[in-house]
Amino acid sequence: MLPAFGVILLGACAPPMRAQQAAPAAAGVVPGIEVLLRDSLSLLRGKRVGLITNQSGRDRQGRSDIDLLYHAPGVKLVALFAPEHGIRGTAEAGARIASDTDAATGVPIYSLYGAVRAPTPAMLDGVDVLVYDIQDAGARFYTFVWTMALSADAAGRAHEPFVVLDRPDPIRGDRVEGGVLDPAYRSFVGEYPVALRYGLTPGELLRYLAGTGQVHADVHVIPMDGWRRSMWYDETGIPWVQPSPNLRSMDALVLYPGLVFFEGTNLSEGRGTEAPFQLVGAGWLTDAGAIARELNGMHLGGVRFDSTSRTIAAGQKWGGRAIPMLHVSVTDRDLVQPVKVAAYMLQVIRRAHPSEFRWALPHMDELAGSDVLRKAIDAGTVAGLLPRLDAQSRAFRRDAAKYRLYR
Repeated sequence: MLPAFGVILLGACAPPMRAQQAAPAAAGVVPGIEVLLRDSLSLLRGKRVGLITNQSGRDRQGRSDIDLLYHAPGVKLVALFAPEHGIRGTAEAGARIASDTDAATGVPIYSLYGAVRAPTPAMLDGVDVLVYDIQDAGARFYTFVWTMALSADAAGRAHEPFVVLDRPDPIRGDRVEGGVLDPAYRSFVGEYPVALRYGLTPGELLRYLAGTGQVHADVHVIPMDGWRRSMWYDETGIPWVQPSPNLRSMDALVLYPGLVFFEGTNLSEGRGTEAPFQLVGAGWLTDAGAIARELNGMHLGGVRFDSTSRTIAAGQKWGGRAIPMLHVSVTDRDLVQPVKVAAYMLQVIRRAHPSEFRWALPHMDELAGSDVLRKAIDAGTVAGLLPRLDAQSRAFRRDAAKYRLYR
Protein backbone atom coordinates (compact mmCIF):
# COMPACT_ATOMS: atom_id res chain seq x y z
CA MET A 1 0.00 0.00 0.00
CA LEU A 2 1.10 3.56 -0.68
CA PRO A 3 1.38 5.98 2.25
CA ALA A 4 -1.76 7.98 2.97
CA PHE A 5 -0.71 11.34 1.54
CA GLY A 6 -4.25 12.63 0.92
CA VAL A 7 -4.49 14.81 -2.17
CA ILE A 8 -0.97 14.97 -3.58
CA LEU A 9 0.71 16.06 -6.81
CA LEU A 10 3.51 13.75 -7.87
CA GLY A 11 6.11 14.14 -10.59
CA ALA A 12 5.92 17.96 -10.65
CA CYS A 13 9.21 19.20 -9.25
CA ALA A 14 9.59 21.91 -11.89
CA PRO A 15 7.76 25.22 -11.34
CA PRO A 16 4.49 25.70 -13.24
CA MET A 17 4.87 26.96 -16.80
CA ARG A 18 3.98 30.56 -17.46
CA ALA A 19 0.91 31.29 -19.55
CA GLN A 20 1.83 32.11 -23.13
CA GLN A 21 0.51 31.84 -26.66
CA ALA A 22 -0.83 28.44 -27.70
CA ALA A 23 2.01 26.22 -28.86
CA PRO A 24 2.18 24.47 -32.23
CA ALA A 25 1.67 20.73 -32.33
CA ALA A 26 5.45 20.23 -32.26
CA ALA A 27 5.46 21.39 -28.62
CA GLY A 28 4.69 17.81 -27.65
CA VAL A 29 2.68 17.70 -24.44
CA VAL A 30 3.66 14.55 -22.51
CA PRO A 31 0.63 12.67 -21.09
CA GLY A 32 0.59 11.30 -17.56
CA ILE A 33 1.22 7.68 -18.59
CA GLU A 34 4.59 8.65 -20.07
CA VAL A 35 5.51 10.77 -17.05
CA LEU A 36 4.66 7.81 -14.80
CA LEU A 37 6.88 5.42 -16.75
CA ARG A 38 9.68 7.98 -16.97
CA ASP A 39 10.02 9.06 -13.35
CA SER A 40 7.18 7.90 -11.08
CA LEU A 41 6.91 4.14 -11.61
CA SER A 42 7.98 3.63 -7.99
CA LEU A 43 4.35 4.43 -7.13
CA LEU A 44 3.30 1.11 -8.64
CA ARG A 45 6.38 -1.07 -8.38
CA GLY A 46 5.72 -4.12 -6.20
CA LYS A 47 1.97 -3.41 -6.23
CA ARG A 48 -1.02 -5.26 -7.65
CA VAL A 49 -2.60 -2.73 -9.99
CA GLY A 50 -6.17 -2.26 -11.15
CA LEU A 51 -6.48 -0.08 -14.27
CA ILE A 52 -9.56 1.90 -15.35
CA THR A 53 -9.09 2.78 -19.00
CA ASN A 54 -10.29 2.46 -22.57
CA GLN A 55 -8.79 2.85 -26.05
CA SER A 56 -7.83 6.49 -25.33
CA GLY A 57 -5.42 5.43 -22.57
CA ARG A 58 -2.19 5.20 -24.54
CA ASP A 59 1.14 6.95 -25.05
CA ARG A 60 2.06 9.17 -27.98
CA GLN A 61 3.40 6.17 -29.90
CA GLY A 62 -0.02 4.52 -29.71
CA ARG A 63 0.90 1.89 -27.13
CA SER A 64 -1.95 1.12 -24.75
CA ASP A 65 -1.70 1.57 -20.99
CA ILE A 66 -2.77 -2.05 -20.67
CA ASP A 67 0.31 -3.28 -22.51
CA LEU A 68 2.64 -0.68 -20.98
CA LEU A 69 1.71 -1.49 -17.39
CA TYR A 70 1.44 -5.24 -18.00
CA HIS A 71 5.09 -5.25 -19.14
CA ALA A 72 6.38 -2.55 -16.74
CA PRO A 73 9.12 -3.94 -14.47
CA GLY A 74 7.93 -4.72 -10.96
CA VAL A 75 4.28 -3.93 -11.73
CA LYS A 76 1.60 -6.61 -11.58
CA LEU A 77 -1.51 -5.70 -13.56
CA VAL A 78 -4.26 -7.83 -12.03
CA ALA A 79 -7.55 -6.17 -13.03
CA LEU A 80 -9.02 -3.97 -15.76
CA PHE A 81 -12.17 -1.87 -15.40
CA ALA A 82 -14.31 -0.82 -18.36
CA PRO A 83 -16.35 2.44 -18.41
CA GLU A 84 -19.25 3.39 -20.72
CA HIS A 85 -18.59 2.30 -24.34
CA GLY A 86 -16.35 -0.54 -23.12
CA ILE A 87 -12.62 -1.13 -22.80
CA ARG A 88 -12.21 -0.62 -26.57
CA GLY A 89 -14.75 2.22 -26.84
CA THR A 90 -16.96 0.67 -29.51
CA ALA A 91 -20.30 0.32 -27.70
CA GLU A 92 -22.97 2.96 -28.29
CA ALA A 93 -24.00 5.46 -25.61
CA GLY A 94 -26.04 3.85 -22.86
CA ALA A 95 -25.29 0.24 -23.91
CA ARG A 96 -24.61 -2.02 -20.93
CA ILE A 97 -21.05 -3.35 -20.82
CA ALA A 98 -20.38 -6.96 -19.87
CA SER A 99 -17.40 -8.19 -17.85
CA ASP A 100 -14.83 -10.08 -19.89
CA THR A 101 -11.18 -11.11 -20.12
CA ASP A 102 -8.52 -9.21 -22.07
CA ALA A 103 -7.42 -11.52 -24.87
CA ALA A 104 -3.85 -10.19 -25.06
CA THR A 105 -2.96 -10.37 -21.36
CA GLY A 106 -5.52 -12.68 -19.77
CA VAL A 107 -6.33 -9.98 -17.20
CA PRO A 108 -10.00 -9.94 -16.12
CA ILE A 109 -12.10 -6.95 -17.25
CA TYR A 110 -14.78 -5.77 -14.81
CA SER A 111 -17.65 -3.68 -16.14
CA LEU A 112 -18.35 -0.31 -14.49
CA TYR A 113 -21.26 0.38 -16.83
CA GLY A 114 -23.58 -2.52 -16.19
CA ALA A 115 -24.86 -3.76 -12.85
CA VAL A 116 -22.49 -1.41 -10.98
CA ARG A 117 -20.91 2.01 -11.64
CA ALA A 118 -17.94 1.63 -9.28
CA PRO A 119 -15.67 -1.27 -8.28
CA THR A 120 -17.19 -3.53 -5.63
CA PRO A 121 -15.18 -4.85 -2.66
CA ALA A 122 -14.98 -8.21 -4.43
CA MET A 123 -13.51 -6.56 -7.54
CA LEU A 124 -10.92 -4.77 -5.40
CA ASP A 125 -9.92 -7.88 -3.49
CA GLY A 126 -6.32 -8.51 -4.49
CA VAL A 127 -5.79 -4.96 -5.80
CA ASP A 128 -3.32 -2.65 -3.99
CA VAL A 129 -3.77 0.51 -6.06
CA LEU A 130 -6.28 1.77 -8.65
CA VAL A 131 -5.03 3.70 -11.69
CA TYR A 132 -7.21 5.83 -14.00
CA ASP A 133 -6.36 6.98 -17.54
CA ILE A 134 -9.14 8.01 -19.97
CA GLN A 135 -9.35 11.03 -22.26
CA ASP A 136 -12.08 13.42 -21.10
CA ALA A 137 -14.32 15.75 -23.13
CA GLY A 138 -14.38 18.64 -20.63
CA ALA A 139 -18.16 18.56 -20.13
CA ARG A 140 -20.08 17.53 -17.01
CA PHE A 141 -22.33 14.97 -18.71
CA TYR A 142 -19.44 12.94 -20.14
CA THR A 143 -19.62 9.92 -17.86
CA PHE A 144 -15.94 8.95 -17.66
CA VAL A 145 -15.10 11.50 -14.95
CA TRP A 146 -17.95 10.16 -12.81
CA THR A 147 -16.59 6.64 -13.24
CA MET A 148 -13.33 8.15 -11.98
CA ALA A 149 -14.93 9.90 -8.99
CA LEU A 150 -17.09 6.94 -7.91
CA SER A 151 -14.14 4.58 -8.30
CA ALA A 152 -11.91 6.87 -6.22
CA ASP A 153 -14.55 6.82 -3.49
CA ALA A 154 -14.62 3.02 -3.66
CA ALA A 155 -10.83 2.90 -3.43
CA GLY A 156 -10.99 5.20 -0.42
CA ARG A 157 -13.41 2.87 1.36
CA ALA A 158 -11.03 -0.01 0.62
CA HIS A 159 -8.07 2.05 1.95
CA GLU A 160 -6.37 1.87 -1.44
CA PRO A 161 -4.68 4.79 -3.22
CA PHE A 162 -6.13 6.17 -6.44
CA VAL A 163 -3.73 7.39 -9.15
CA VAL A 164 -4.81 9.61 -12.06
CA LEU A 165 -2.61 9.68 -15.16
CA ASP A 166 -3.58 13.15 -16.34
CA ARG A 167 -4.69 14.17 -19.83
CA PRO A 168 -5.73 17.48 -21.43
CA ASP A 169 -9.07 19.19 -21.16
CA PRO A 170 -9.54 19.09 -24.95
CA ILE A 171 -11.64 22.28 -25.14
CA ARG A 172 -9.21 24.44 -23.12
CA GLY A 173 -8.79 24.68 -19.38
CA ASP A 174 -9.44 28.42 -19.17
CA ARG A 175 -13.11 28.34 -20.20
CA VAL A 176 -15.89 27.70 -17.67
CA GLU A 177 -19.60 28.02 -18.55
CA GLY A 178 -23.08 26.56 -18.32
CA GLY A 179 -23.88 26.92 -14.63
CA VAL A 180 -23.43 24.49 -11.73
CA LEU A 181 -25.39 21.29 -11.17
CA ASP A 182 -28.20 21.42 -8.60
CA PRO A 183 -27.65 18.31 -6.38
CA ALA A 184 -31.37 17.53 -6.65
CA TYR A 185 -30.66 16.59 -10.30
CA ARG A 186 -27.69 14.36 -9.59
CA SER A 187 -27.32 11.45 -12.02
CA PHE A 188 -24.59 9.58 -13.86
CA VAL A 189 -24.43 12.50 -16.34
CA GLY A 190 -23.66 14.79 -13.40
CA GLU A 191 -22.70 13.26 -10.06
CA TYR A 192 -21.42 16.36 -8.24
CA PRO A 193 -22.15 20.13 -8.33
CA VAL A 194 -19.56 21.32 -10.82
CA ALA A 195 -19.86 23.68 -13.77
CA LEU A 196 -21.14 22.20 -17.01
CA ARG A 197 -17.93 23.14 -18.84
CA TYR A 198 -15.61 22.96 -15.86
CA GLY A 199 -12.24 23.93 -17.35
CA LEU A 200 -10.27 21.25 -15.47
CA THR A 201 -8.27 18.18 -16.40
CA PRO A 202 -9.41 14.85 -14.90
CA GLY A 203 -6.68 15.08 -12.27
CA GLU A 204 -7.63 18.63 -11.34
CA LEU A 205 -11.31 17.75 -11.14
CA LEU A 206 -10.63 14.87 -8.76
CA ARG A 207 -8.34 17.09 -6.67
CA TYR A 208 -11.23 19.56 -6.39
CA LEU A 209 -13.75 16.88 -5.42
CA ALA A 210 -11.42 15.32 -2.85
CA GLY A 211 -10.17 18.66 -1.56
CA THR A 212 -13.73 19.88 -0.96
CA GLY A 213 -14.70 16.65 0.82
CA GLN A 214 -17.14 15.45 -1.81
CA VAL A 215 -15.01 12.41 -2.65
CA HIS A 216 -13.11 10.61 0.11
CA ALA A 217 -9.96 9.16 -1.36
CA ASP A 218 -6.17 9.15 -1.22
CA VAL A 219 -5.67 10.84 -4.61
CA HIS A 220 -2.34 10.99 -6.46
CA VAL A 221 -2.08 12.81 -9.79
CA ILE A 222 0.70 12.20 -12.31
CA PRO A 223 0.62 15.49 -14.25
CA MET A 224 1.35 16.11 -17.90
CA ASP A 225 4.48 17.93 -18.99
CA GLY A 226 4.03 21.03 -21.12
CA TRP A 227 0.24 21.48 -21.08
CA ARG A 228 -1.19 24.98 -20.74
CA ARG A 229 -4.77 25.97 -20.03
CA SER A 230 -5.06 27.95 -23.26
CA MET A 231 -4.42 24.86 -25.43
CA TRP A 232 -6.97 23.17 -27.62
CA TYR A 233 -6.39 19.44 -27.97
CA ASP A 234 -5.00 19.69 -31.50
CA GLU A 235 -2.27 22.01 -30.19
CA THR A 236 -0.89 19.40 -27.77
CA GLY A 237 0.81 17.09 -30.25
CA ILE A 238 -0.90 14.07 -28.66
CA PRO A 239 -2.61 11.99 -31.37
CA TRP A 240 -6.40 12.08 -31.05
CA VAL A 241 -8.07 8.78 -30.19
CA GLN A 242 -11.87 8.98 -30.04
CA PRO A 243 -12.81 8.36 -26.41
CA SER A 244 -16.35 7.47 -27.51
CA PRO A 245 -17.96 6.69 -30.89
CA ASN A 246 -19.54 10.09 -31.57
CA LEU A 247 -16.79 12.59 -30.66
CA ARG A 248 -15.00 12.47 -33.98
CA SER A 249 -13.61 15.97 -34.55
CA MET A 250 -12.51 19.17 -32.84
CA ASP A 251 -15.70 20.91 -34.02
CA ALA A 252 -17.80 18.20 -32.38
CA LEU A 253 -15.81 18.60 -29.15
CA VAL A 254 -16.30 22.39 -29.23
CA LEU A 255 -20.08 22.10 -29.72
CA TYR A 256 -20.73 19.03 -27.56
CA PRO A 257 -21.19 20.92 -24.23
CA GLY A 258 -24.28 22.55 -25.76
CA LEU A 259 -25.63 20.42 -28.58
CA VAL A 260 -25.81 17.36 -26.35
CA PHE A 261 -28.99 18.99 -24.94
CA PHE A 262 -30.77 17.76 -28.05
CA GLU A 263 -30.47 14.27 -26.55
CA GLY A 264 -33.13 15.56 -24.14
CA THR A 265 -35.60 16.31 -26.98
CA ASN A 266 -37.32 14.50 -29.84
CA LEU A 267 -34.84 16.00 -32.33
CA SER A 268 -31.81 14.11 -33.59
CA GLU A 269 -28.51 15.35 -32.18
CA GLY A 270 -26.74 13.96 -35.24
CA ARG A 271 -26.10 10.43 -34.04
CA GLY A 272 -26.43 8.15 -37.04
CA THR A 273 -24.82 10.74 -39.35
CA GLU A 274 -21.23 11.58 -40.18
CA ALA A 275 -21.26 14.61 -37.87
CA PRO A 276 -22.81 13.98 -34.43
CA PHE A 277 -23.24 17.15 -32.32
CA GLN A 278 -22.90 19.28 -35.45
CA LEU A 279 -26.21 18.28 -37.03
CA VAL A 280 -29.67 18.71 -35.45
CA GLY A 281 -32.98 17.84 -37.04
CA ALA A 282 -36.38 16.17 -37.10
CA GLY A 283 -38.87 15.04 -39.71
CA TRP A 284 -41.03 18.06 -38.94
CA LEU A 285 -38.18 20.63 -39.15
CA THR A 286 -39.24 21.60 -42.68
CA ASP A 287 -38.44 25.27 -42.01
CA ALA A 288 -34.78 24.57 -41.26
CA GLY A 289 -33.71 27.23 -43.73
CA ALA A 290 -35.77 29.95 -42.03
CA ILE A 291 -34.53 28.84 -38.60
CA ALA A 292 -30.92 28.95 -39.80
CA ARG A 293 -31.44 32.51 -41.06
CA GLU A 294 -32.97 33.57 -37.74
CA LEU A 295 -30.10 32.06 -35.76
CA ASN A 296 -27.49 33.63 -38.03
CA GLY A 297 -29.19 36.97 -37.42
CA MET A 298 -28.48 36.60 -33.70
CA HIS A 299 -24.72 36.78 -34.42
CA LEU A 300 -23.83 34.08 -31.91
CA GLY A 301 -20.05 34.09 -31.65
CA GLY A 302 -17.97 31.67 -33.68
CA VAL A 303 -20.71 29.66 -35.42
CA ARG A 304 -22.75 29.63 -38.61
CA PHE A 305 -26.02 27.81 -39.29
CA ASP A 306 -27.06 26.19 -42.58
CA SER A 307 -29.98 23.98 -43.59
CA THR A 308 -29.34 20.53 -45.01
CA SER A 309 -30.77 17.00 -44.86
CA ARG A 310 -29.44 13.59 -43.91
CA THR A 311 -30.61 9.99 -43.82
CA ILE A 312 -30.26 8.81 -40.22
CA ALA A 313 -28.84 5.35 -39.57
CA ALA A 314 -31.18 2.72 -38.19
CA GLY A 315 -31.31 2.44 -34.41
CA GLN A 316 -31.09 6.20 -33.76
CA LYS A 317 -33.80 8.84 -33.38
CA TRP A 318 -35.45 9.26 -36.80
CA GLY A 319 -33.48 6.19 -37.91
CA GLY A 320 -33.96 5.11 -41.52
CA ARG A 321 -35.48 8.44 -42.57
CA ALA A 322 -34.15 11.37 -44.57
CA ILE A 323 -34.88 14.45 -42.46
CA PRO A 324 -34.24 18.19 -42.68
CA MET A 325 -31.45 19.32 -40.38
CA LEU A 326 -29.48 22.31 -39.17
CA HIS A 327 -25.74 22.13 -39.66
CA VAL A 328 -23.67 24.11 -37.14
CA SER A 329 -20.26 25.12 -38.47
CA VAL A 330 -17.53 26.42 -36.18
CA THR A 331 -16.04 29.55 -37.75
CA ASP A 332 -13.96 30.70 -34.75
CA ARG A 333 -13.68 28.22 -31.89
CA ASP A 334 -12.21 30.83 -29.56
CA LEU A 335 -15.53 32.70 -29.68
CA VAL A 336 -17.95 29.77 -29.36
CA GLN A 337 -20.06 29.51 -26.21
CA PRO A 338 -21.71 26.13 -26.82
CA VAL A 339 -24.28 26.35 -24.02
CA LYS A 340 -25.47 29.73 -25.29
CA VAL A 341 -25.58 28.44 -28.88
CA ALA A 342 -27.68 25.41 -27.97
CA ALA A 343 -30.00 27.35 -25.65
CA TYR A 344 -30.93 29.79 -28.42
CA MET A 345 -31.27 26.98 -30.96
CA LEU A 346 -33.71 25.21 -28.65
CA GLN A 347 -35.65 28.39 -27.95
CA VAL A 348 -36.06 29.24 -31.64
CA ILE A 349 -37.06 25.70 -32.63
CA ARG A 350 -39.41 25.34 -29.64
CA ARG A 351 -41.18 28.61 -30.51
CA ALA A 352 -41.51 27.68 -34.20
CA HIS A 353 -42.85 24.18 -33.46
CA PRO A 354 -44.85 24.23 -30.22
CA SER A 355 -46.96 21.23 -31.27
CA GLU A 356 -44.18 18.99 -32.59
CA PHE A 357 -41.36 19.76 -30.16
CA ARG A 358 -41.10 17.46 -27.12
CA TRP A 359 -38.76 17.24 -24.13
CA ALA A 360 -37.39 13.86 -23.04
CA LEU A 361 -37.69 14.00 -19.27
CA PRO A 362 -35.98 13.61 -16.89
CA HIS A 363 -32.99 13.32 -19.25
CA MET A 364 -33.02 16.96 -20.34
CA ASP A 365 -32.94 18.26 -16.77
CA GLU A 366 -30.22 15.77 -15.83
CA LEU A 367 -28.08 16.98 -18.75
CA ALA A 368 -28.64 20.63 -17.86
CA GLY A 369 -28.15 19.97 -14.14
CA SER A 370 -31.49 21.53 -13.17
CA ASP A 371 -34.86 22.46 -14.68
CA VAL A 372 -34.08 26.16 -15.09
CA LEU A 373 -32.79 25.94 -18.67
CA ARG A 374 -35.77 23.93 -19.86
CA LYS A 375 -38.20 26.36 -18.20
CA ALA A 376 -36.41 29.38 -19.68
CA ILE A 377 -36.60 27.85 -23.16
CA ASP A 378 -40.31 27.14 -22.69
CA ALA A 379 -40.87 30.72 -21.54
CA GLY A 380 -38.64 32.31 -24.17
CA THR A 381 -36.43 33.87 -21.46
CA VAL A 382 -33.03 32.38 -22.31
CA ALA A 383 -31.47 35.86 -22.46
CA GLY A 384 -32.42 36.44 -18.83
CA LEU A 385 -31.12 33.08 -17.65
CA LEU A 386 -27.66 33.10 -19.23
CA PRO A 387 -26.20 35.80 -16.90
CA ARG A 388 -27.29 33.71 -13.89
CA LEU A 389 -25.54 30.66 -15.30
CA ASP A 390 -22.45 32.78 -15.98
CA ALA A 391 -22.39 33.94 -12.35
CA GLN A 392 -22.54 30.32 -11.13
CA SER A 393 -19.71 29.42 -13.50
CA ARG A 394 -17.50 32.27 -12.28
CA ALA A 395 -18.06 31.20 -8.67
CA PHE A 396 -17.11 27.61 -9.51
CA ARG A 397 -14.00 28.80 -11.32
CA ARG A 398 -12.90 30.76 -8.22
CA ASP A 399 -13.57 27.81 -5.92
CA ALA A 400 -11.66 25.36 -8.15
CA ALA A 401 -8.64 27.61 -8.77
CA LYS A 402 -6.61 26.31 -5.81
CA TYR A 403 -6.76 22.76 -7.19
CA ARG A 404 -5.28 23.58 -10.60
CA LEU A 405 -1.96 22.05 -11.59
CA TYR A 406 -1.21 24.03 -14.75
CA ARG A 407 -0.96 27.67 -15.80
